[in-house]
Amino acid sequence: MYHEEFEGRIIDISTIRFFRFFRRLGIYTLFVALFVYFASGIYVVGPDEVGVVRRLGSYNRTVPPGIHYRLPYPFESVTKPKITEVRRVEIGFRTLTPGPPPRYAFVPEESLMLTGDENIVSCQFIVQFRISDPYQYLFRIKDPEKAVKNVAEAALREVVGKKTIDEVLTTGRAEVQEETRALLQEILDRYEAGIRILAVQLQDVQPPQEVVAAFKDVASAREDKVRFINEAEAYRNQILPQARGEASRILKEAEAYRETVIRKAEGEVARFLAVLREYEANPEITRRRLHLETLEEIWPKVKKFVFDEEKVAQSTLKFLPLFEGEKNE
Repeated sequence: MYHEEFEGRIIDISTIRFFRFFRRLGIYTLFVALFVYFASGIYVVGPDEVGVVRRLGSYNRTVPPGIHYRLPYPFESVTKPKITEVRRVEIGFRTLTPGPPPRYAFVPEESLMLTGDENIVSCQFIVQFRISDPYQYLFRIKDPEKAVKNVAEAALREVVGKKTIDEVLTTGRAEVQEETRALLQEILDRYEAGIRILAVQLQDVQPPQEVVAAFKDVASAREDKVRFINEAEAYRNQILPQARGEASRILKEAEAYRETVIRKAEGEVARFLAVLREYEANPEITRRRLHLETLEEIWPKVKKFVFDEEKVAQSTLKFLPLFEGEKNE
């Protein structure tokens, strides 16, 4: 066997080689461990994410999507919130299973609200939002979703408290949703929550179960009212054009009659003036002609004879008897 003196001691050469091998192995392992340790700082931010880097627990920087490097743990850490993801909060109900068919659990203490006319209404709604500022979202509020839920419930209660129950149940739902969204966004901006509210959607709005039947009767009466109004308007829309047409026809006939009377009167005036001119030119002849025309109109079926007054004595005997010829016939 080969021996070698090491630090004043004689050691077998194989033992020396063994120790040297492990010493090199330890150095290589240390280098590999250091490489792995520093390589652990490489990270990838997805296209729908941003990277928020913390150094010793405090905010340091925000990085865009891509490949980046940070100091290894525990010096720096990175959080990658999804800024394009649309999140939702359910208020007044919880979805147990999405279905089909879906199953829900109602939460009355969140949904029951008082309207402006002192009626109680049950409102279940959904708030949709996304992250607008990752720094504020992660560092300004402790529990973002809980904050959105609490603020949304308070905002809806304030808006519903200014409306009547009829507005909330029927015509004012869109207005309630928009006013709640605006108020919710205003409050979250004051909190510097880094949240953008996309929509507030009322899922189900109805009166409490104890008075549902009475509200259905009221709703049915309203529907009948609307139906009667629509029928009356349809009848009005049918009658008014007919009446306008009839009135227009009567006016046209009256105008035509007026024109006829005017033209006839104008003709009579012209004829009278013509007769007047003839009368002024020869009064005696015109007077006799008018006399004869009047007799013709009075006795249209009676035979009439005209004699000369100067020769009436001689001429009358020639025509007597006047109706002898007719009797012979």
